[in-house]
Amino acid sequence: MSRNFELLQRIGREQAIYTTATAPEGEPETFAEQPAVFAGPPATALAMSGGELEEFTKLVQRLFIMPGNEAPRSVVFTATDRGNGCSWVCAHAAEVLASQVSGSVCLVDANLRRPGLHSQFSVENHYGLSDALMKPDPVRTFARNLGRPNLWMVSCGSGSEDAQNLLTSDRMRLRMSELRAEFDYVLLDAAALSDANDAVLLGCGADGVVLVLKANTSRRESARKAMHDIQAAKARVLGAVLNHRTFPIPQSIYDKL
Repeated sequence: MSRNFELLQRIGREQAIYTTATAPEGEPETFAEQPAVFAGPPATALAMSGGELEEFTKLVQRLFIMPGNEAPRSVVFTATDRGNGCSWVCAHAAEVLASQVSGSVCLVDANLRRPGLHSQFSVENHYGLSDALMKPDPVRTFARNLGRPNLWMVSCGSGSEDAQNLLTSDRMRLRMSELRAEFDYVLLDAAALSDANDAVLLGCGADGVVLVLKANTSRRESARKAMHDIQAAKARVLGAVLNHRTFPIPQSIYDKL
């Protein structure tokens, strides 16, 4: 059993944990792990190192492909804390998934507070989820293709100061059902749990939640609380991604702090 499995057992429940890059040993209270080595998949359009590509393929295979007929089809990605690279992880997982399956994959930017998923693909954030929650048009109207025939994205859209009410509305539940009917896989990028409980609420309407932890930074207590909050809401914790990348915070985000 890996050291990360042991760490998650100490948190209170055994869960799968994946890595995105080689991480050095951290302090006892933080997460760090060396990735396993396996055969690499076809190259993707998003920039990734060879090790990252291998790790994302392992994540996708274990999370979406290998479990069998009951493999999750709608998954919420969230971080314990802002700055853990959740949007980066969600975007790369979706693209690798699209390269591994024939079914359609749709990314949804459900972080109405600080949207960032669109920037991973260098596209504009317009006419997306927030608009879909206020307009009657079919959900596919708000989705754009991302180059691969089977990869789509619904960006955040206009944004709203009433983010939580929008995400917990009956309209959101209807849109989730519509997304699941329109696409084979739906990956939602949600706000960090340190900012809001959006991911917990969204997880109740999805097949499960994946936590993004930052190597040598995320604290065991934060991960323990996140898992407790998700499970208390009767949502399923599918596992955790250990991210070793460092992401600078854009000035526009500092301006909002």
